[in-house]
Amino acid sequence: MDLTYPQWQEPLAAAILEFNPQQLREKIREAEEAIARRIDELAFDPRNEHERRVLLDALSILRDVREDRLGSLEEKGQ
Repeated sequence: MDLTYPQWQEPLAAAILEFNPQQLREKIREAEEAIARRIDELAFDPRNEHERRVLLDALSILRDVREDRLGSLEEKGQ
């Protein structure tokens, strides 16, 4: 797979493709950290508006994955 932004797209893809709840929590955390690092790097660079929008979309995707796959487990405290 040829990724435009592999430093954060690879951890994002790993989280999306993971279905084991224990491993999914860790992969979501790793993806969120990679995305946060990249957002910080781009904070003062006006040339990367497209990537910033895609990063926000990625965070939304992770939130949906967490709710869809872990929501009931986290409510039960697992």
